[in-house]
Amino acid sequence: MDKTPRFTLGKLNLYLIAAGFVIIVTGFFLMSGSTTVVEFNPDIFSHRRITVGPMISFFGFLFIIFAILYKPKSK
Repeated sequence: MDKTPRFTLGKLNLYLIAAGFVIIVTGFFLMSGSTTVVEFNPDIFSHRRITVGPMISFFGFLFIIFAILYKPKSK
């Protein structure tokens, strides 16, 4: 009997999940910015914060789902 532990996900899956995590963090970084409590900052309604950042994060989550479900072609 072979007692070596086998992981459900392969090495490629883990690399793809890490890449998806980087994409999500990039999206959250694009949504962030300086906030001022004292005065109104109209930059909170910028296209980057409202549209681009959430879309990139959403695609990162979809990419992680793909990375988990991805099964390489067997030889």
